[in-house]
Amino acid sequence: MRPQLLELRVRNLGVIDDVTIELEPGMTALTGETGAGKTLLVEALGLLLGGRSDSSVVRAGTEEAVVEGRFLVPDGSLPPSAGADGALGSADDGGGSEQLTLARSIVSGGRSKAWIDGRMASVGALAEMAAQLIELHGQHQHQSLLHTEAQRRALDAFGRIDLTALEASRIRLRRLSDERSSLGGEPGERAREVELLRFQIEEIEGAGIEDGEEDGRLEREEDRLATASAHRHAAAAALAEVSGSEGTSAVDRLAEAAGALAGRTPLAAMEHRVRSAMADLSDLATELRTVVETWDDDPERLEAVRSRRQLLHHLARKYGGTLDDVLGFASEARARLAAVDLEREQAAALDAAIRSAQAEVAECEGQVAEARRASARGLAAHIESTLRVLAMPSARVSISVDGAGSADQVTFLLGANPGEALQPLSKAASGGELARTMLAIRLAVTDSPGVMVFDEVDAGVGGAAATSVGAALAGLGAHSQVLVVTHLAQVAAQADHQVEVRKIERSGRTRSEVTHLDADGRVVELSRMLSGQPDSASARRHARELLEGIPSEASSP
Repeated sequence: MRPQLLELRVRNLGVIDDVTIELEPGMTALTGETGAGKTLLVEALGLLLGGRSDSSVVRAGTEEAVVEGRFLVPDGSLPPSAGADGALGSADDGGGSEQLTLARSIVSGGRSKAWIDGRMASVGALAEMAAQLIELHGQHQHQSLLHTEAQRRALDAFGRIDLTALEASRIRLRRLSDERSSLGGEPGERAREVELLRFQIEEIEGAGIEDGEEDGRLEREEDRLATASAHRHAAAAALAEVSGSEGTSAVDRLAEAAGALAGRTPLAAMEHRVRSAMADLSDLATELRTVVETWDDDPERLEAVRSRRQLLHHLARKYGGTLDDVLGFASEARARLAAVDLEREQAAALDAAIRSAQAEVAECEGQVAEARRASARGLAAHIESTLRVLAMPSARVSISVDGAGSADQVTFLLGANPGEALQPLSKAASGGELARTMLAIRLAVTDSPGVMVFDEVDAGVGGAAATSVGAALAGLGAHSQVLVVTHLAQVAAQADHQVEVRKIERSGRTRSEVTHLDADGRVVELSRMLSGQPDSASARRHARELLEGIPSEASSP
């Protein structure tokens, strides 16, 4: 299912006071006298497509011009509806599709506002949404097929160029590149980090730190070594008092005290304490004697202890406040080094995978570029052949396919008339010629928005060529909704539906009216278009023949 315009309402736009048109699938012809307001309806759709706002389009005596369009779109093909109160409403159609309302207003001061399903939106967002639904042909301002991206899509659709493999390879390359970037750092930075980590680990491990308390033990040893002689003299004096090198010692006096208490049961506890003190003093004497006899001056050991402590203090300043911090730093550095080594392995594997993915992308891009160049020739020939039928017998068409990789720079070139150089479509044709060229493209490439609007498509065309233009539009209407503004009966007669736009005067003001024509009404309107005399019997006969598909004098060259 393709999108379809169900209803268009236009208020206070030029000569249009308030007009609502309900539209059907297939081809609808918009006809009427010049100046009746047909082109204003096209301009109204152009406003939904983001056309430039101009306060001059606001109907005199009013403050604001408003355009609203209600569309039927395939379910899920557009963002979820907000369900707000729109002027035309928004609802689920219940048949695998949903309705979407777009609106735009132009205030007399020139300001512009936009709505999508009744919710305020930017004009850009409105235009982006509308471009998925409507394709407007006849005025350069809104021609989507004038853009490289749209022309590339048209070429790919015509050539049935499968981009699946290319897109998949590009996605894989992006994923690998993102994963590679997430590892962080360039190979050189990672190598420098590894070198630093290894140096730090080797420096700490080379110091051979015993534990976090080593410096405390060395501090005490340094103090002992630095004043060994004084310590020795002090220990000797204490030993003399305890052991008694001369006279009675402290141990002897305690022995006498113990003897005095011995055998007296009430004093047994005190005797025990005295004997314990004797044992402690005996141990103390042994330790003091060790100091006196073994604590010699050792300048070499003192220097070694001081040198060791300087190393430990240096490491503490560099890697933390304490030796425990230094040991913790070394542990973290070893863990980080292991992680970096793993990252290097991962990076190497990813680099290899990225090279493989790049080669795959290049191969897919080459295949797509080759397919595009081959399809370009066929599509150009198809368009050129169709243009000969559409009253452009001398038109020449070429499709340029350029750019590196998949050759994304696709440009449709047209030489509309003899002697004219091939130029991009936007520079190569008048409004009518451009509209017919777009019609020829869409006959070749049916991958388009569901609603196509043609204005000026029959400009400068008559006779059998007009019949061919009408037939082409009717053929397009078989798979898309086609709206055609036309002055030619040969074109209008081939439409599935016909809407007459008429200008009337009421209460001193001119305004437009829109009428859906039945079979009899179409005969009358076609008679007017054929001869300017809707009551002419011969014109009505010719009109009926056109509606019945019977060739008549009116359709001859």
